[in-house]
Amino acid sequence: MYNGFIKAAAAAPQLRVADPIYNAEKITAEIKRAKEKGVKLLLFPELSITGATCGHLFFQKQLQESAKKALKTISEATAETDMLVIVGMPLSAGGRLYNVAACLYDGELLGFVPRANTDGTVFSPAPSEITDVELDSETMAVMATDLLFAHEELSDLEVAVLFNADIKTPGAAAEVHCAAGALVLAVLSDEPMSVYSKKELINSISADTKKLRCAALYAAPGRGESTTDKVYSGLCAVAELGEVLAADEGTDSMAISEIDTELIIQTRQKEKPFYEADSLHGKVFWGAELSEIVLTRHYSKTPFIPENDFEDFCERALDIQAYGLIKRMEYTGLYRPVIGVSGGVDSTLVMLASARALDILGLPRKNIVAVTMPCFGTTGRTKSNAITIAEQLGADLKIKPIGESVKKHFEVIEHSMDDYSVVFENAQARERTMVLLNLANKLGGLNVGTKDLSEQADGWCTFNGDQISNYDINAGLTKTMVSAIVRYIAEKSEDRILAEALLDILDTPVTPELLPISEQGELLQKSEDSVGSYTLQDFYLYHMVKNGFEPKKVLRLAKHAFKEEYDTAELTKWLKSYTKRLFAQQFKRSTTADGPAAMGFTFSPRDGFKMPSDAQADIWMQSIAEF
Repeated sequence: MYNGFIKAAAAAPQLRVADPIYNAEKITAEIKRAKEKGVKLLLFPELSITGATCGHLFFQKQLQESAKKALKTISEATAETDMLVIVGMPLSAGGRLYNVAACLYDGELLGFVPRANTDGTVFSPAPSEITDVELDSETMAVMATDLLFAHEELSDLEVAVLFNADIKTPGAAAEVHCAAGALVLAVLSDEPMSVYSKKELINSISADTKKLRCAALYAAPGRGESTTDKVYSGLCAVAELGEVLAADEGTDSMAISEIDTELIIQTRQKEKPFYEADSLHGKVFWGAELSEIVLTRHYSKTPFIPENDFEDFCERALDIQAYGLIKRMEYTGLYRPVIGVSGGVDSTLVMLASARALDILGLPRKNIVAVTMPCFGTTGRTKSNAITIAEQLGADLKIKPIGESVKKHFEVIEHSMDDYSVVFENAQARERTMVLLNLANKLGGLNVGTKDLSEQADGWCTFNGDQISNYDINAGLTKTMVSAIVRYIAEKSEDRILAEALLDILDTPVTPELLPISEQGELLQKSEDSVGSYTLQDFYLYHMVKNGFEPKKVLRLAKHAFKEEYDTAELTKWLKSYTKRLFAQQFKRSTTADGPAAMGFTFSPRDGFKMPSDAQADIWMQSIAEF
């Protein structure tokens, strides 16, 4: 089960300057090491067969011929490895000397890619046309800058080979390759070490792969290079869509990770790269039958939450909520946010963001109308926390019990109080929404909704209950994001009463509070008992809905990320449940309230993830059954 993954590596062995025979031994040793790790695509640095710091020794016939012999040794070492290997070397052809990347597979030379931009002191620029090169009496190979190395079995995997200098020079070589279909850029470099080089590489390769919607391998010369004027560190990296998956530096460095070609393709299909796909490249084919690989790359259990710049993430999310609400209040002229508060994390964040909005406008927080509506499933803990938050924020707190109203409604529709069916639950949620909307009308306010992106995905909200509001500022945030932001506010707050209440809310099980509590006043209804952990749900949401992966791939990633928490049976159980609900509950998302996107992915029926309300889930469910 390869799921579009291919294991790739960039390596920089410690070589000797002007000693191709020795260097061939080092390179073949690295090929063997990579094969043992399941690598299928391996990149070495620029001029790695000779060393990049030979100077005018590159003109020496002895060095040139020795490099050819070394290439033959390396080529033979690739036999039966099922690995595309790219090495750098000097190449004399047509009376000129070129700096080239030799591309090898299964004991054969597939072709040469010359460096296009040189300073002209040693190497000639790449020829403008495709050239046939006779390496020796037995070996002919094509040489061109516009070659793509296409995998025979993984049809979308096409690798472009280029040099770091070509990326830096005007002409957009990387863009041209990606426009022609390249998913992976193999970048040979001759960059020395500097105090800034590692950070600059990380920033550069991240920006390039994000901009071009691609993956990239990068390999710079290692520690064996001459230190006459510069020092080399063997900086290597593997990156994908703006994320550096692996990086290494030092003696015999090797960066290894798995590139997800399916993710790149999904991203290109949805985000429409800025470049036009009209460039024609020659294609050279490589690759045998695909086989299982072991995943080593990191997958976050909470992929919607960034692992870096967390404070900036929280502040910007709060600003998006606040300024979205500000615009809606200014447009309507209604400056009183009316919020149903339950003591849960979602309504808590809505109160916090609404307070920020009023602070920005210079309006009193008393404009917030915090309405708690206790009923059959309300506990003292949740009610107490809701009241504490409202009081500490300075909101206008209103306590409106709805139990008697719901009982009267049951009498009207002839529903028994002992029948805890969906009717029992939904009647309470709809009663609360009716109170909030009518109260907003009465007070000249806006009912600000509390449902989050995760609840929209699994439909864990009541149609025409908490599913609807005047404006929903949680619409662009998942449950894990909401919880993370509330925790961030609690940890930075100087109001200890507020902070303690926020932390207690985070420690309270998620519940809609629609079923009666126990005689001891404890919750009997917990959301995660019915729909699964929201951490797991959001993981499924990210990879199956946002990334568009097949369920079997999503399960594979979940097994990798949650191997300490869940076994395969439980992961499968919750993915089946999640998939079924995702399809069955679309009708709620089709009529959802307005609300701001926080991360470019929403369920807005206007410009978010769209699907028909009566789509069939059969093929997705079958995929899970086959896992």
